[in-house]
Amino acid sequence: MSGYSYAQPAEYKNSPEEYINKYKSEAIREMLMHGVPASITLAQGMLESANGNSPLAIYANNHFGIKCHRGWDGLTFIQDDDTKDECFRKYTNVLDSYSDHSRFLSGRGRYASLFDLKKTDYKGWAKGLKKAGYATNPRYPQLLISLIERYKLYEYDQVKEMPSLMPEPDETASVPVLKGRKVQLHNRVKYIVVKAGDTYFEIASNLDMMLWQLYKYNDLKKNDKLRVGQVIYLQPKRNRAKRGYEYHVAKRGETMYAISQKYAVKIKSLYRMNRMVEGSQPDPGQRISLRKVIQSKKK
Repeated sequence: MSGYSYAQPAEYKNSPEEYINKYKSEAIREMLMHGVPASITLAQGMLESANGNSPLAIYANNHFGIKCHRGWDGLTFIQDDDTKDECFRKYTNVLDSYSDHSRFLSGRGRYASLFDLKKTDYKGWAKGLKKAGYATNPRYPQLLISLIERYKLYEYDQVKEMPSLMPEPDETASVPVLKGRKVQLHNRVKYIVVKAGDTYFEIASNLDMMLWQLYKYNDLKKNDKLRVGQVIYLQPKRNRAKRGYEYHVAKRGETMYAISQKYAVKIKSLYRMNRMVEGSQPDPGQRISLRKVIQSKKK
């Protein structure tokens, strides 16, 4: 939807593979919640944001080129597109952009017919988006389809539910309720589960903690969004999982961060034990060691 008139920032640029690894779980989550195929969401994000490298993505967290339109009362970002000084939506974080993309498509009548298609019909969705006026580029459907097929994004459309990666509370743990919050224990690390209306500030204040502790203990950044059901550790995670948890078999869409949170193991330790590059994600079916460094293959 957007064209870029701002100079590209001289910063590190995401590759297509890095973009997919960063946002595939969010695309799957949005598909399960709102019905937009994960392949379409990822392909549109890649195309519209230049893999998260465009000025609109960097300065406005807008990954789908969505303009302000009538009724938008949020933050705005001005840049040239089809005409000069057009108004684009600006978000506080990327996940808000993904959520708004789903609401944008599901809440407008001109896209209604797309939701009659199967989630696996990415070609129909790509052509339907162009027909409904999402983009002016006549090759828009072909560009989306090319990305989906080149990076096998259609595989994510097969996911039926998000993997459950909640920790299993230690049976022997006896942690009292603190200021109305149920505190549980896993791998000898205290944690709570985020509930509706929670904020980082409220959690920290409620439990007499500093904000930096919440971010550090959970490998979070200040602009990461809290989600209902999310695990928040109140102490540093361990360097390995507790006895009995030797490895985890990754499912499609699972990330190293999610595995780290399930087992209360520091994410850097997971990468080190599995001889993986930090930032990379596991393949479906990959065994992730939780307690010891895997042995390198002999040549």
